Amino acid sequence: MRLLVLAAALAIAACAGKPQPPDWQVSARGALDRYERAFLAGNARAADQEFAIARQQLAATGNATVVARAELTRCALQVASLAFEPCPGFEVLRADAAAAERAYADYLAGAAVAPDLLPPQHRAVVTGGEAALAKVADPLARLVAAGVLVRANRASPQVLATAADSASQQGWRRPLLAWLGAQLRLAEQRGATDEAQALRRRIELAGGQR
Repeated sequence: MRLLVLAAALAIAACAGKPQPPDWQVSARGALDRYERAFLAGNARAADQEFAIARQQLAATGNATVVARAELTRCALQVASLAFEPCPGFEVLRADAAAAERAYADYLAGAAVAPDLLPPQHRAVVTGGEAALAKVADPLARLVAAGVLVRANRASPQVLATAADSASQQGWRRPLLAWLGAQLRLAEQRGATDEAQALRRRIELAGGQR
């Protein structure tokens, strides 16, 4: 997944003449890709099934690092969709995870972390806050960073707009509905009636109700 690459363990050899990767790598990578697409589309059942396949393949190696990274991928997608839930799948592996994995988990939880331990696309957000958000090139990483800002109470209305636009441009229904919902609640709190009505119509459209 683009958010947190599963290192060389999940990289498929790109050059001719190199040994073919073992079956578990191919299966895990494919399942994680399908999991990501299903989650972002809002297909929870398919997402759960694909993640279970990926985790089973990764766990068969006995390598806690690759399993921990997959669990962090799941946690990151939840944060990208404003689902601020515990990350139990990672926590049971925390003791065997490297410093970078522990730092990323803490970052997703909204805690202060050392930027140099994070994936490159998130370092600037830690130091620059929402001003750096629009410069995050990968749209999914941008959503995750926006979710972290919300979780850490560092987000302005512009963060919500940036995240909603990012999800909309990619056609990612689940995070789009979450971010539109956050915008709607803010508009209602401000008494912005026209804006709230427009957001409700957009939510109905994205949710297949119009």
